[in-house]
Amino acid sequence: MRAVILVGGKGTRLGSVTSQLPKPLVPVNGKALLDRQLDQLHRYGIDDVTLLASHLSEQVDAHVEARTAFLPRVRVHREDAPLGTAGGLHEIADELTDPFLLVYGDVLFDVDLRRLIAAHRAWSGLATLVVHPNDHPYDSDLVEVDADSRITAVHSKPHAAGRYFHNLVNAGMYVLSPRILDFIPQGLPTDFGRDIFPATFARERLFGYATPEYIKDMGTPDRLARVSAHEASGKVARWNLEHSRPAVFLDRDGVINESDGYINTPDKLRILPGVADAIHRLNDSDYLSVVITNQPVVARNLATMEGLDEIHRKLETVLGHSHAWLDGIFFCPHHPDGGFPGENVALKIDCACRKPKTGLIDQARARFNIDMARSYMVGDSARDILCGKAAGVATIGVRSGEGCRDVIDTSRPDFMFEDLPEAVQFILDRDHRAFMDVSEMTQPRESR
Repeated sequence: MRAVILVGGKGTRLGSVTSQLPKPLVPVNGKALLDRQLDQLHRYGIDDVTLLASHLSEQVDAHVEARTAFLPRVRVHREDAPLGTAGGLHEIADELTDPFLLVYGDVLFDVDLRRLIAAHRAWSGLATLVVHPNDHPYDSDLVEVDADSRITAVHSKPHAAGRYFHNLVNAGMYVLSPRILDFIPQGLPTDFGRDIFPATFARERLFGYATPEYIKDMGTPDRLARVSAHEASGKVARWNLEHSRPAVFLDRDGVINESDGYINTPDKLRILPGVADAIHRLNDSDYLSVVITNQPVVARNLATMEGLDEIHRKLETVLGHSHAWLDGIFFCPHHPDGGFPGENVALKIDCACRKPKTGLIDQARARFNIDMARSYMVGDSARDILCGKAAGVATIGVRSGEGCRDVIDTSRPDFMFEDLPEAVQFILDRDHRAFMDVSEMTQPRESR
């Protein structure tokens, strides 16, 4: 597969850093961002790369020429005039006869490209957008997807006021069919996020490839410092889906938000004190934050699937304003007991996903390559604890919500804390102690 990297941006948000240096050549821990991108592409067998350049393109030319012994099929195309993230593709149209990968030139990433490309081929759409949650969704381009990952809405920034949105951000990496050129006007500055995707998702098949892997822009001094720190720590590489990561599985009602009977409207969802900061701390660690929740309000016909989705939009919006995100929300809409007036009969079944069964955790494990031996289940009821035990993860009960008052010996949690913030503090402290113990064990004997 061919790749196109957009390296023409001036990088004005980086200030003096890019006044004499094109943004893709800005060093991340002593190595140009462009080199890190090319290395990632090469790792997955993508060596046929075109760089679309404009600002200080002669420096990009010289830099690439110095690497030709390693990547002989990398070439620089200078745009006649800056044409945005999409407009310049017409200038290299003769190269784009097959599906190709497009990457923004200010993004540091470590993504299992084999999975991404396989997903695009299976979906056979016009475009596959890499999407993910981030810590600033309120000023990011967002998308919505259905159960089949097809994009159903595109929300370019700035967003409409007074609405809730899923934290699913356009990450600046796409696999595109060559047919995309049919939707890009020639010779005009055009942007994928602002112009092309909003105009095409309703009439063409666009898909969102949601991933928890590391893909972040370094377009401001603060973001450059953060991605540099993450790269130095090894986090960037560890988050690739080739590697398993631990997760903290979270019950929703009573753990994240107040337990207020059947929460069937967004106004009933109120985040508990300290929860957003606790989830933000998980986001800063290597732990995935994954909600695992029974939601029989749908089976009881107290809420529709669309209504439940709006509740989860509010949850993600509120957390996003506190720079926190959830890597996934997995819910069971079923209930095993039938025969009640007004119920949704189709959902009154004995399913495999309702806790204490492990179906939801199994779904998350398959999607995220989760290291179960290092993972936790946090809940406020016996069904949460039994689910975690059946899945083989450590279990934590909290005294918020139902307070685990229904537990008996067989459902007693491994650990018990007041609330989610206290549980997260324990998890991170325990993880740190385990790391220090391993570090101590690996030291030379004479240095102990």
